[in-house]
Amino acid sequence: MNLRPLAQNPDEHARFAAYLDKLRRVADADEADLVGRILADPDRTMAQSAVLRHVDRRAVDLLTGPAYEEWAQMMTQVMTDRPFLAQRLREWSLFRAVTLKLPWQPHDLLASSNWLQLKTAAGTNVEAIEFLAEAGRTKRVRNAARASLNHRSES
Repeated sequence: MNLRPLAQNPDEHARFAAYLDKLRRVADADEADLVGRILADPDRTMAQSAVLRHVDRRAVDLLTGPAYEEWAQMMTQVMTDRPFLAQRLREWSLFRAVTLKLPWQPHDLLASSNWLQLKTAAGTNVEAIEFLAEAGRTKRVRNAARASLNHRSES
C-alpha cells in the first residue's frame, strides 16, 4: 500500500476538502487503500476528521444491509492504530445491532460514548431507549431517551 499522503497541498483545509471528495467517489474495492493513504497524512487530526466523516456517512448508507459486516471488518483492519476511529466503528456496529434488534449487551451500550447513547435514544429500539432513560451516562442522554419515549406515546 502506498502510504504517501494523497494531496501535496500544504493547506490542511484544501487537503481535507480533497480527501472528502476522493472518499465520496472511491470505489468499494479501493476504499481501504484510500483510507490508509489518507491516514498517512502528516496532519493526523485533519486526516482522522476526514476519515471519521467518511465512516459516519458509509455506516449510515450500509447500516441495514448485508454489506455492512464485510465493510466494518475491512475498515477495522485499516484503523487498528487509530483508537478513536476504531471505537467509532465499534459503536456503529453496536448501533446496528440495537437498530436491527440483533443481540446486544446493555453494558456495551452503557460503556459507549455520549454520541452513541444520544443516537440510540433517538432511534427505534424501545428496549434500548427505555434502558437509556434509566441508566444513560448523562442527564442529557436520560432526558433525550425520556423525550423519545414520550414522543412515541403521543403518536
